[in-house]
Amino acid sequence: MLFNSVEFVIFYIVVTTLYFLVPQKFKWAILLAASCYFYMAFVPIYILILGFTIVIDYFAGIFIEKATKRHQRKMLLGASLIANIGILAVFKYFNFINLNLGILLQHFNYHNPIPYLAILLPIGLSFHTFQAMSYTIEVYRGNQKAERHFGIYSLYVMFYPQLVAGPIERPQNILPQMHAKHSFNYNLMVSGLKLMLWGFFKKLVIADRLSIFVNSVFNNPHLHNGTTIVIASFFFAIQIYCDFSGYTDIAIGCARTMGFDLMKNFNRPYFATNIQDFWRRWHISLSTWFRDYLYIPLGGSRVNAWRRYFNLFIVFLVSGLWHGANYTYLIWGALHGIYCVIYVAIRPYLRKTPENRFAASLMYVGNIFITISLVTFAWIFFRANSVSDAFTLIGNLKSFGAKPFIGDGISNFAHSLLAILLLFIVEYKMEYFPGKLNLFNSRNIVVRWGALAFTIFLILILGVFNGGQFIYFQF
Repeated sequence: MLFNSVEFVIFYIVVTTLYFLVPQKFKWAILLAASCYFYMAFVPIYILILGFTIVIDYFAGIFIEKATKRHQRKMLLGASLIANIGILAVFKYFNFINLNLGILLQHFNYHNPIPYLAILLPIGLSFHTFQAMSYTIEVYRGNQKAERHFGIYSLYVMFYPQLVAGPIERPQNILPQMHAKHSFNYNLMVSGLKLMLWGFFKKLVIADRLSIFVNSVFNNPHLHNGTTIVIASFFFAIQIYCDFSGYTDIAIGCARTMGFDLMKNFNRPYFATNIQDFWRRWHISLSTWFRDYLYIPLGGSRVNAWRRYFNLFIVFLVSGLWHGANYTYLIWGALHGIYCVIYVAIRPYLRKTPENRFAASLMYVGNIFITISLVTFAWIFFRANSVSDAFTLIGNLKSFGAKPFIGDGISNFAHSLLAILLLFIVEYKMEYFPGKLNLFNSRNIVVRWGALAFTIFLILILGVFNGGQFIYFQF
């Protein structure tokens, strides 16, 4: 069931209404049943996989907490992590590993006898797997009490707003909320619905409209020159941001209407002034997950410079692999690893902000432009259908020239530019004038309702309603 569908709107209204009508002691059951139905709307049989990991991690958490010896706790944590990573390995990475093993064996004139698995990747597998892993790790570290209520723990893993594409929550934030009493709150309801509306705008009006031009270029790399490739790459940078952050806005807004506070996952990343700043703003729940559970255990920044560079690179390489079993994602992760290593290495030697206001502003804008350019270049590998296609696109960058627009033609292109302009106006205001000029929350009822009505009008007029699922559902 996609957020950008009529079915979801009906589902959301029914579930939210029931949630506030039933007594407090049954609210968790309503949400768990709704979450099961939501997940089974994709591939019903895969609910068994989710159920398997839930049972494993539920008992692992209890046994870890009860264990008195460190080696026992380590073994129990290891069993939990192996179960979760094992499922990821089978469904997401088995065929990738098997393919590369076959290529390696061919060099030695051997045939790979292991068959490929004709299986579909369970939707959102990486997201709810990482959320489940964070639970057992936090219980092991003593930062979280083991959850005794099986239904509540199941809901922690399966909470439908963020089940398939995050944010990846920590147990310390979400589990206490699932035990708390939630009554209807008008302010939270209105705030959540406004955020959902903005998320629908980003998905339907911006992301899915940009995808028309982006797909036509990236699916036919040989037909395009530098002009259309640069435009398509920039459009994809905006598309994936609006697609993913649009989902997040809908998820957070949906949860907020029921009284739940999910963590912020995006903070206007294209206003970042360096690559580290970008990753503090982009997919925050995943970035902090890798920081806390991989980077710091590897030694973080407490080691010598070269080991720190290695740690950074490994984290981004694994991040690329997390996104998918494909060399395009590995290269994308490696590029960001290289970016971060270089930035950390040269940061002490970078020029300080000039005292002259104009020069400082120029330097600030220049830093943003450089960061966006580096990120957009890496997105080429992320979006390309293959490594070969990515290098074809990069090779064609040198051949600039006029080329007719494709897709829906100049009209779609103009609408895309208008949508991007509206996005940057809103985000510019939020970045530099927080709390001011927020039309959705204006005290003037005419301005407030006018802004809401205008947004709905744009969605109905410019929205693309056959754009399909969110990009990050495949991860």
